[in-house]
Amino acid sequence: MGAGHHHQLYLPGASVVHRLPPQCKLLAVFAFAIVVVATPRERFWAFAVYAALLGAVAVVAKVPVTYVLRRMVIEVPFVLFAFLIPIVGMGERTSVLGVSLSVPGLWAGWNILVKATLGVIASILLAATTEPRVILVGAQRLRLPSLLVQIAMFMLRYMDVIMDEMRRMRVARESRGFEARNFRHIPVIARSAGALFIRSYERGERVHLAMLSRGYSGQMPIIQDFSASAGQWALALALPATALAVWGLSW
Repeated sequence: MGAGHHHQLYLPGASVVHRLPPQCKLLAVFAFAIVVVATPRERFWAFAVYAALLGAVAVVAKVPVTYVLRRMVIEVPFVLFAFLIPIVGMGERTSVLGVSLSVPGLWAGWNILVKATLGVIASILLAATTEPRVILVGAQRLRLPSLLVQIAMFMLRYMDVIMDEMRRMRVARESRGFEARNFRHIPVIARSAGALFIRSYERGERVHLAMLSRGYSGQMPIIQDFSASAGQWALALALPATALAVWGLSW
């Protein structure tokens, strides 16, 4: 698989975390997320330790706090849902700042909010220290279904191509005086979407024929070596191992 351009979530660097093989980081983040989800919601101190562990990783990887905070906007729907649960929840009620809230709803909202936040931060750190194409190579190394990995690879590679095609079609419409203002223009947008689908399908067929002519046999070649040593595995798994120790103490 050839090298591609840097994704906007990737933060180039030369830290220890950046140099870790992708399969090590993928497994570490996955294991850390499982430990966080399995932690009882009443163990506030355990979640504080998890946050401190992620903060340590961010410091080692030289990922700025502002960089992480800007990309946590994706969590807004979870935050809104977590704040809504205590209001509409049933059961015992309590008053907070003059607002009647459900006690079980407060626990449920806290559970969703803290675990989702830790998971999002871990994912952001993974994306900031690993290029997307390299993450997919790591998934391939971990023996994830080859077909799914290849689909994700092609989606990543040709997403910008499709977006450029959409921009060209929009410019062509606007150069002819078209501007979507109300529901009457939906048929035009729908026809444009259909034309984009046909063009993308035809491009996919041409790419597939080109790959077959170059010896493609169902497996994408990996040019760069991403083999991991025992030391790298130990370093990557230190995060979930420490979190697992904290989880054990929380019980």
